[in-house]
Amino acid sequence: MSDGLTPEPEVTEPESIPEGEPTITPERRPKASRAFRSVAVDARSLRESQPFRRLWVGQLISLVGRQITTVAVPFQVYSLTHSALDVGLLGIVQAVPLVGGSLGGGAIADRFDRRRVLIVTQLCLATCSGLLALGAFIGHPPLLQIYAIVALAALVGAVDAPTRTAIIPNLVGVDRLPGALSLNIALFQTTLVAGPAIGGLVIARLGLPAAYSVDVITFSAALFAVALLPAQGRPTPERERPVAAILRGLSFARHQPVILGGFAMDLAAMIFGMPRAVFPVLAATTFHAGAQGLGLLYAAPGLGAVIAALTSGAVARSRRLGRIIVVAIVIWGMVIIAFGFAQTLWVALLLLAIAGGADSFSAVCRTTITQRIAPDDLRGRLTSLYFMVVVGGPNLGDVETGIVANAFGPEVAIVTGGALCLVGLGAAAIAYPSVWRYRTDT
Repeated sequence: MSDGLTPEPEVTEPESIPEGEPTITPERRPKASRAFRSVAVDARSLRESQPFRRLWVGQLISLVGRQITTVAVPFQVYSLTHSALDVGLLGIVQAVPLVGGSLGGGAIADRFDRRRVLIVTQLCLATCSGLLALGAFIGHPPLLQIYAIVALAALVGAVDAPTRTAIIPNLVGVDRLPGALSLNIALFQTTLVAGPAIGGLVIARLGLPAAYSVDVITFSAALFAVALLPAQGRPTPERERPVAAILRGLSFARHQPVILGGFAMDLAAMIFGMPRAVFPVLAATTFHAGAQGLGLLYAAPGLGAVIAALTSGAVARSRRLGRIIVVAIVIWGMVIIAFGFAQTLWVALLLLAIAGGADSFSAVCRTTITQRIAPDDLRGRLTSLYFMVVVGGPNLGDVETGIVANAFGPEVAIVTGGALCLVGLGAAAIAYPSVWRYRTDT
């Protein structure tokens, strides 16, 4: 009703829809489309955040190059020495600086502008690959020289990896964080599958110098993406001493049972249930598949992990991330036990792909929990602890599997390892019940 002074509001007709053009509402979308959206990874962080998109693409290109080098180095060492032991020593040469440098790497990521840290690490890693390329061009570099370069690259990687992960929350925000971390895991697992395949072709067709040179060139993509990032972190004149900074990160983690429980569960899965050390034996004796079958065994978990990461939408949106971790590791342990009884290659590959998918779901949840709980000034240190568990667990698992397999056979090592994984998971779940109770809204 009008009061005679204010004009009547205009009544606008709803915009007409041309005949023959149906409206698309969520309810009218095809069921297949709605189902796909419910499980597909949340990729909005790539669309909405240009810095994250640049970083993601740059990492994809650069990490493929890094994986080419991971194939080239053992190939070169074996070509020079014809010794499996010398090739095996590469694992220790890399594991020691990776684990030892992780805590310090996290402190560096929290103390300085993370953008500048990444620029320095990328330049150092490119230099290491350049030195390897130079040695390959010369022809017969000393073995100790290769070990030294690989160890230096591993030490730099202990700073680079946690810094790259710690930078993501500031680029995408909390709402897009689970999807962004899922995309990051999918990226890494994709390079684990594509990089070695490309590396084998490059080495076979063009030689070792070309393989290392490709790695050097691909670093330019990562450097370009990092250089365009906004400043990450606000260095202050009052800085903690390095040891104090590391201890503060450890103290924070010690008072976060959800994080500690996730670490313990992952260690149980990786130390007892990671049977990659016996893949060469299985390929040669059980499956009679040769080098090609060995490559498939190594690639199968990565392929499953990629598929799982790209279909982790429902997992990332769940509020019960802790329960997903527990269920995923239960699936991992049971599938590894079944893998120990597999007698045909295709069954083994299918089981390993399922295990890789379960591990990917667990990794998405553990990474999301860690990044949500950690304050920004401690995020690098918490990420470095996570990195240390992820890297150190499989290396310890190689030792455990190798010892048991040498004494009782590979099948016994796999089956008992899967069983011990479940036992370790149960112990960790009892010791850290807050993992099962964890909710993102609390």
